[in-house]
Amino acid sequence: MAIKSAKILDKAKRIKIDLRGPDGNAFVLMGYGSKMCSQMGKEWEPIRKEMMSGDYENLIEVFDREFGMFVDLYR
Repeated sequence: MAIKSAKILDKAKRIKIDLRGPDGNAFVLMGYGSKMCSQMGKEWEPIRKEMMSGDYENLIEVFDREFGMFVDLYR
């Protein structure tokens, strides 16, 4: 049995979202956000409003800021 670095294990558990595919759809990202907020006991509505306050790039920036510790976004 080998002991692995906690950093490797943490990265393996992260959700990976390809923004080029169907998971990159704004509504899908908002669904992920809503679900993660409810799991974390975090209030969703202020985050949702901020995500919707601009264009798609804004939505991605807010999503990454709020949930980037659990999700890897890539294009």
